[in-house]
Amino acid sequence: MSLDKNTVAKIAKLARIRVPEEELEPLAGELNTIIGFVEQLGEVDTDGVEPMTSAIEHEMFQRDDVVSDGGYPDRVLANSEHANMGFFTVPKVVE
Repeated sequence: MSLDKNTVAKIAKLARIRVPEEELEPLAGELNTIIGFVEQLGEVDTDGVEPMTSAIEHEMFQRDDVVSDGGYPDRVLANSEHANMGFFTVPKVVE
């Protein structure tokens, strides 16, 4: 895949990034280089390779899922300027 100057301008507009006209061509080259590296990763044979979570093999620690704190909503709601019926009240953000 190859990106041209117009495609880079469209991507910048969608990302709401202002890119001066004289920087579009060099940016297209840089993005094409990055895409080339990503396409190389698709050529790597990963059959039989187990997924990794770390470079060091270790067992994941799992704790019991128990409630160890809580049960005092009045103390928690004391931090709020506006509490109503046991809940935090916040201003409406969607019109």
